[in-house]
Amino acid sequence: MLGLNGTPFQPDTLQLTGIPGMQTDQAWVALLFCILYLISIAGNLIILALVFRESALHQPMYYFLSMLSLNDLGVSFSTLPTVLATFCFNYRHVGFDACLVQMFFIHTFSFMESGILLAMSFDRFVAICDPLHYATVLTNNCILALGLGILAKSFTTLLPFPFLVKRLPFCKGNVLHHSYCLHPDLMKVACGDVRVNNIYGLFVVIFTYGIDSTFILLSYALILRAVLAIASREQRLKALNTCISHICAVLVFYVPIIAVSMIHRFWKSAPPVAHVMMSNVYLFVPPMLNPIIYSVKTKEIRRGILKACYKP
Repeated sequence: MLGLNGTPFQPDTLQLTGIPGMQTDQAWVALLFCILYLISIAGNLIILALVFRESALHQPMYYFLSMLSLNDLGVSFSTLPTVLATFCFNYRHVGFDACLVQMFFIHTFSFMESGILLAMSFDRFVAICDPLHYATVLTNNCILALGLGILAKSFTTLLPFPFLVKRLPFCKGNVLHHSYCLHPDLMKVACGDVRVNNIYGLFVVIFTYGIDSTFILLSYALILRAVLAIASREQRLKALNTCISHICAVLVFYVPIIAVSMIHRFWKSAPPVAHVMMSNVYLFVPPMLNPIIYSVKTKEIRRGILKACYKP
């Protein structure tokens, strides 16, 4: 569909949607999201402050944890404006260009999280499989290069998305199915030839989630082989215990992604609330749980929190 001047028709605003079937419980949903945001933002800020202040945490593992916390803050702040506007103030409209910007940042931070988890698995691989060279391999320059590489990869692969969406006409309405903007959701209301968007979207998913998850599995296969070669049972358990937090973070991130994909492809008759709830889990749960996981399972982080709490 073309506008009066021959350009593709695009609405000035798009209408966001809350959780289907829960309109009467809007206040409770708003309270829940506020709690999730509060836990996520406070928890990740605490992790960042601890790593910055405690010299004992100036190690590669905690630098990567800081990257994860920064990224989780990015995810939270990307969704926060429209989610709070939708559920707290019942304001359900977002400008078309603002929606594209939000879509770009949500997807960019999501793909960056996958890259950071891969970098953290490399950290655990070197620490367990080649501990004598740990300090020489994971230098500050190496960590900085890895962080910038993850940022550059995510930014460049996601940059075409807003332009690919911008070229499309929107003739199927302007109502989205979430309280934030996602590329698949925009494709449902776009018309015209969306094959380029879908093909490029599939390429980006494989290029990021597919490759990253494969290398994470490979790194843990090598870690497991190295751990099983350790003669002492106590040393084996100690080595594996250093990976527990990262394994939990990987599961918290990838399980919702797999669940969303399975529902989308194999449960076509699923009620809309199932898609919406799984998408919310995928975006809101990892930023909330990651600082909790590392605070509970990492002795140095736990000690730093207790020291800050009981410092006179």
